[in-house]
Amino acid sequence: MAAIQPVGGELLVRVVSGLVLGAAALAAAWIGGAAIAIVLIAAAGLVYVEWTRVTGEGGNAAVLFGVPVAAAIALVALGQDALGFAVAAVSLIVAAATSPRAWRPAGVAYAALFGLSLLSLRYAPLGREALVFVFAVTWATDTGAYFGGRGIGGPKLWPAVSPKKTWSGAISGLIAATAAGVLVARAFALPVSLPLVLVTLFLSLACQAGDLFESAVKRHFGVKDAGHLIPGHGGLMDRVDGLIFVAAAAALIGLVHLGPARLGEGLLLW
Repeated sequence: MAAIQPVGGELLVRVVSGLVLGAAALAAAWIGGAAIAIVLIAAAGLVYVEWTRVTGEGGNAAVLFGVPVAAAIALVALGQDALGFAVAAVSLIVAAATSPRAWRPAGVAYAALFGLSLLSLRYAPLGREALVFVFAVTWATDTGAYFGGRGIGGPKLWPAVSPKKTWSGAISGLIAATAAGVLVARAFALPVSLPLVLVTLFLSLACQAGDLFESAVKRHFGVKDAGHLIPGHGGLMDRVDGLIFVAAAAALIGLVHLGPARLGEGLLLW
Protein backbone atom coordinates (compact mmCIF):
# COMPACT_ATOMS: atom_id res chain seq x y z
CA MET A 1 0.00 0.00 0.00
CA ALA A 2 1.35 3.39 -1.01
CA ALA A 3 1.92 5.94 1.72
CA ILE A 4 -0.20 9.08 1.64
CA GLN A 5 2.00 12.12 1.44
CA PRO A 6 1.60 14.52 4.35
CA VAL A 7 -0.55 17.59 3.93
CA GLY A 8 1.71 20.39 2.88
CA GLY A 9 2.91 22.37 -0.07
CA GLU A 10 0.80 21.82 -3.16
CA LEU A 11 -1.75 19.64 -1.36
CA LEU A 12 -2.37 22.32 1.27
CA VAL A 13 -2.89 24.93 -1.45
CA ARG A 14 -5.34 22.58 -3.22
CA VAL A 15 -7.28 21.98 -0.03
CA VAL A 16 -7.55 25.66 0.93
CA SER A 17 -8.50 26.89 -2.53
CA GLY A 18 -10.95 24.00 -2.92
CA LEU A 19 -12.62 24.86 0.39
CA VAL A 20 -12.96 28.52 -0.54
CA LEU A 21 -14.40 27.70 -3.96
CA GLY A 22 -16.71 25.09 -2.50
CA ALA A 23 -18.00 27.44 0.17
CA ALA A 24 -18.76 30.09 -2.45
CA ALA A 25 -20.58 27.57 -4.65
CA LEU A 26 -22.63 26.27 -1.72
CA ALA A 27 -23.53 29.79 -0.63
CA ALA A 28 -24.74 30.71 -4.11
CA ALA A 29 -26.68 27.45 -4.40
CA TRP A 30 -28.30 27.99 -1.02
CA ILE A 31 -29.27 31.61 -1.70
CA GLY A 32 -30.45 30.86 -5.24
CA GLY A 33 -32.08 33.62 -7.26
CA ALA A 34 -29.72 36.18 -8.72
CA ALA A 35 -26.75 34.84 -6.74
CA ILE A 36 -26.64 31.44 -8.43
CA ALA A 37 -27.49 33.00 -11.79
CA ILE A 38 -24.57 35.45 -11.66
CA VAL A 39 -22.15 32.74 -10.53
CA LEU A 40 -23.21 30.36 -13.32
CA ILE A 41 -23.22 33.04 -16.03
CA ALA A 42 -19.65 33.97 -15.12
CA ALA A 43 -18.51 30.37 -14.62
CA ALA A 44 -19.94 29.05 -17.89
CA GLY A 45 -18.49 31.96 -19.84
CA LEU A 46 -15.08 31.39 -18.26
CA VAL A 47 -15.23 27.66 -18.95
CA TYR A 48 -15.79 28.40 -22.63
CA VAL A 49 -12.91 30.89 -22.71
CA GLU A 50 -10.61 28.30 -21.12
CA TRP A 51 -11.85 25.69 -23.57
CA THR A 52 -10.83 27.92 -26.49
CA ARG A 53 -7.37 28.32 -24.97
CA VAL A 54 -6.92 24.58 -24.61
CA THR A 55 -8.18 23.78 -28.11
CA GLY A 56 -6.36 26.63 -29.83
CA GLU A 57 -9.47 28.57 -30.83
CA GLY A 58 -8.91 31.64 -28.65
CA GLY A 59 -9.22 35.16 -30.00
CA ASN A 60 -12.58 36.14 -31.45
CA ALA A 61 -14.18 32.73 -30.86
CA ALA A 62 -13.90 33.19 -27.12
CA VAL A 63 -16.07 36.30 -27.32
CA LEU A 64 -18.33 35.43 -30.25
CA PHE A 65 -19.54 32.21 -28.62
CA GLY A 66 -18.79 32.82 -24.96
CA VAL A 67 -21.21 35.75 -24.86
CA PRO A 68 -24.19 33.80 -26.31
CA VAL A 69 -23.53 30.98 -23.83
CA ALA A 70 -23.67 33.47 -20.97
CA ALA A 71 -26.73 35.14 -22.51
CA ALA A 72 -28.56 31.83 -22.74
CA ILE A 73 -28.07 31.23 -19.02
CA ALA A 74 -29.14 34.79 -18.22
CA LEU A 75 -32.35 34.36 -20.20
CA VAL A 76 -33.22 31.17 -18.33
CA ALA A 77 -32.52 32.98 -15.07
CA LEU A 78 -35.02 35.65 -16.15
CA GLY A 79 -37.67 33.02 -16.77
CA GLN A 80 -37.27 32.97 -20.55
CA ASP A 81 -36.47 29.26 -20.72
CA ALA A 82 -37.50 28.62 -24.32
CA LEU A 83 -35.59 31.65 -25.59
CA GLY A 84 -32.53 30.78 -23.50
CA PHE A 85 -32.32 27.24 -24.80
CA ALA A 86 -32.97 28.51 -28.34
CA VAL A 87 -30.01 30.90 -28.06
CA ALA A 88 -27.82 28.03 -26.87
CA ALA A 89 -29.01 25.81 -29.74
CA VAL A 90 -28.44 28.51 -32.38
CA SER A 91 -24.98 29.22 -30.95
CA LEU A 92 -24.16 25.52 -31.23
CA ILE A 93 -25.34 25.38 -34.85
CA VAL A 94 -23.42 28.52 -35.81
CA ALA A 95 -20.30 27.24 -34.06
CA ALA A 96 -20.49 24.01 -36.05
CA ALA A 97 -21.09 25.87 -39.30
CA THR A 98 -18.19 28.31 -38.84
CA SER A 99 -15.46 25.90 -37.83
CA PRO A 100 -13.94 23.02 -39.79
CA ARG A 101 -13.16 21.31 -36.48
CA ALA A 102 -15.61 19.86 -33.96
CA TRP A 103 -13.87 21.52 -31.02
CA ARG A 104 -15.73 24.83 -31.30
CA PRO A 105 -19.28 23.43 -31.12
CA ALA A 106 -18.13 20.90 -28.54
CA GLY A 107 -16.96 23.77 -26.35
CA VAL A 108 -20.27 25.61 -26.73
CA ALA A 109 -22.16 22.47 -25.70
CA TYR A 110 -19.75 21.82 -22.83
CA ALA A 111 -20.07 25.29 -21.30
CA ALA A 112 -23.80 25.69 -21.99
CA LEU A 113 -24.70 22.33 -20.48
CA PHE A 114 -22.73 23.25 -17.38
CA GLY A 115 -24.61 26.47 -16.70
CA LEU A 116 -28.04 25.52 -17.98
CA SER A 117 -28.16 22.18 -16.18
CA LEU A 118 -27.24 23.60 -12.78
CA LEU A 119 -29.50 26.62 -13.15
CA SER A 120 -32.48 24.54 -14.30
CA LEU A 121 -32.00 22.20 -11.36
CA ARG A 122 -31.76 25.07 -8.87
CA TYR A 123 -34.84 26.88 -10.17
CA ALA A 124 -37.00 23.72 -9.98
CA PRO A 125 -38.82 22.48 -6.86
CA LEU A 126 -36.30 20.90 -4.45
CA GLY A 127 -33.66 22.84 -6.37
CA ARG A 128 -31.60 23.78 -3.33
CA GLU A 129 -31.50 20.18 -2.17
CA ALA A 130 -30.69 18.98 -5.69
CA LEU A 131 -27.69 21.28 -6.05
CA VAL A 132 -26.31 20.42 -2.63
CA PHE A 133 -26.71 16.75 -3.55
CA VAL A 134 -24.93 17.26 -6.88
CA PHE A 135 -22.08 19.18 -5.26
CA ALA A 136 -21.69 16.65 -2.45
CA VAL A 137 -21.54 13.67 -4.81
CA THR A 138 -19.05 15.44 -7.07
CA TRP A 139 -16.74 16.57 -4.28
CA ALA A 140 -16.92 13.23 -2.48
CA THR A 141 -16.02 11.44 -5.70
CA ASP A 142 -13.02 13.69 -6.29
CA THR A 143 -11.84 13.50 -2.68
CA GLY A 144 -12.35 9.77 -2.34
CA ALA A 145 -10.60 9.08 -5.64
CA TYR A 146 -7.69 11.35 -4.75
CA PHE A 147 -6.96 9.90 -1.33
CA GLY A 148 -7.94 6.35 -2.22
CA GLY A 149 -5.64 6.38 -5.22
CA ARG A 150 -2.73 7.85 -3.30
CA GLY A 151 -3.23 5.68 -0.24
CA ILE A 152 -3.93 2.33 -1.90
CA GLY A 153 -2.32 2.65 -5.33
CA GLY A 154 -2.42 -0.33 -7.64
CA PRO A 155 -3.33 -0.75 -11.32
CA LYS A 156 -3.86 2.38 -13.38
CA LEU A 157 -7.35 3.22 -14.58
CA TRP A 158 -6.44 4.65 -18.01
CA PRO A 159 -2.74 5.49 -18.13
CA ALA A 160 -2.82 6.72 -21.73
CA VAL A 161 -5.17 9.53 -20.70
CA SER A 162 -4.47 10.13 -17.01
CA PRO A 163 -1.36 8.34 -15.69
CA LYS A 164 -2.06 9.07 -12.00
CA LYS A 165 -5.59 7.69 -11.77
CA THR A 166 -6.02 4.17 -10.40
CA TRP A 167 -8.79 1.63 -10.11
CA SER A 168 -8.52 1.87 -6.34
CA GLY A 169 -9.12 5.61 -6.58
CA ALA A 170 -12.13 5.12 -8.85
CA ILE A 171 -13.71 2.62 -6.45
CA SER A 172 -12.91 4.81 -3.45
CA GLY A 173 -14.63 7.70 -5.23
CA LEU A 174 -17.77 5.61 -5.78
CA ILE A 175 -17.88 4.60 -2.11
CA ALA A 176 -17.34 8.16 -0.88
CA ALA A 177 -19.99 9.51 -3.27
CA THR A 178 -22.55 6.96 -2.10
CA ALA A 179 -21.94 7.90 1.52
CA ALA A 180 -22.20 11.61 0.71
CA GLY A 181 -25.41 11.17 -1.28
CA VAL A 182 -27.06 9.21 1.53
CA LEU A 183 -25.95 11.77 4.14
CA VAL A 184 -27.34 14.68 2.13
CA ALA A 185 -30.63 12.87 1.58
CA ARG A 186 -30.95 12.19 5.31
CA ALA A 187 -29.97 15.77 6.17
CA PHE A 188 -32.86 17.04 4.04
CA ALA A 189 -35.25 14.32 5.32
CA LEU A 190 -35.52 12.81 1.84
CA PRO A 191 -36.31 9.11 1.43
CA VAL A 192 -33.19 6.97 0.97
CA SER A 193 -34.04 4.20 -1.47
CA LEU A 194 -32.18 1.81 -3.76
CA PRO A 195 -32.98 3.95 -6.85
CA LEU A 196 -31.46 6.99 -5.13
CA VAL A 197 -28.31 5.02 -4.29
CA LEU A 198 -28.11 3.88 -7.93
CA VAL A 199 -28.52 7.51 -9.04
CA THR A 200 -25.65 8.46 -6.73
CA LEU A 201 -23.43 5.76 -8.22
CA PHE A 202 -24.33 6.86 -11.75
CA LEU A 203 -23.50 10.48 -10.96
CA SER A 204 -20.18 9.42 -9.43
CA LEU A 205 -19.34 7.54 -12.62
CA ALA A 206 -20.34 10.63 -14.62
CA CYS A 207 -17.99 12.71 -12.46
CA GLN A 208 -15.07 10.40 -13.16
CA ALA A 209 -15.95 10.32 -16.87
CA GLY A 210 -15.92 14.12 -16.94
CA ASP A 211 -12.51 14.18 -15.31
CA LEU A 212 -11.15 11.68 -17.83
CA PHE A 213 -12.75 13.57 -20.71
CA GLU A 214 -11.01 16.82 -19.83
CA SER A 215 -7.73 14.97 -19.29
CA ALA A 216 -8.08 13.43 -22.75
CA VAL A 217 -8.76 16.83 -24.35
CA LYS A 218 -5.78 18.46 -22.63
CA ARG A 219 -3.50 15.54 -23.49
CA HIS A 220 -4.63 15.73 -27.13
CA PHE A 221 -3.55 19.37 -27.28
CA GLY A 222 -0.47 18.97 -25.06
CA VAL A 223 -1.82 21.30 -22.36
CA LYS A 224 -1.25 20.72 -18.65
CA ASP A 225 -3.84 23.12 -17.20
CA ALA A 226 -6.78 24.98 -18.71
CA GLY A 227 -5.74 28.14 -16.88
CA HIS A 228 -4.16 29.55 -13.73
CA LEU A 229 -7.15 31.06 -11.95
CA ILE A 230 -7.34 28.69 -8.97
CA PRO A 231 -4.17 28.02 -6.93
CA GLY A 232 -3.33 24.33 -6.88
CA HIS A 233 -6.03 23.44 -9.41
CA GLY A 234 -5.25 25.40 -12.57
CA GLY A 235 -8.20 26.90 -14.39
CA LEU A 236 -11.86 26.78 -13.49
CA MET A 237 -12.39 24.10 -16.12
CA ASP A 238 -9.83 21.93 -14.32
CA ARG A 239 -11.90 22.20 -11.14
CA VAL A 240 -15.39 21.68 -12.56
CA ASP A 241 -14.66 19.05 -15.22
CA GLY A 242 -16.42 16.33 -13.23
CA LEU A 243 -19.20 18.68 -12.10
CA ILE A 244 -20.09 19.51 -15.70
CA PHE A 245 -20.83 15.87 -16.48
CA VAL A 246 -22.62 15.36 -13.14
CA ALA A 247 -24.83 18.42 -13.70
CA ALA A 248 -25.84 17.28 -17.18
CA ALA A 249 -26.49 13.72 -15.97
CA ALA A 250 -28.50 14.94 -12.97
CA ALA A 251 -30.67 17.22 -15.12
CA LEU A 252 -31.23 14.40 -17.61
CA ILE A 253 -32.29 12.00 -14.84
CA GLY A 254 -34.74 14.56 -13.45
CA LEU A 255 -36.08 15.28 -16.94
CA VAL A 256 -36.66 11.63 -17.83
CA HIS A 257 -38.12 10.77 -14.43
CA LEU A 258 -40.60 13.59 -13.77
CA GLY A 259 -40.31 16.06 -16.65
CA PRO A 260 -38.77 19.51 -17.21
CA ALA A 261 -40.78 21.33 -14.52
CA ARG A 262 -39.69 18.92 -11.75
CA LEU A 263 -35.99 18.32 -12.33
CA GLY A 264 -35.02 18.49 -8.65
CA GLU A 265 -37.79 16.15 -7.55
CA GLY A 266 -37.06 13.86 -10.48
CA LEU A 267 -33.49 13.57 -9.32
CA LEU A 268 -34.13 13.05 -5.61
CA LEU A 269 -37.57 11.51 -5.06
CA TRP A 270 -37.92 7.80 -5.82
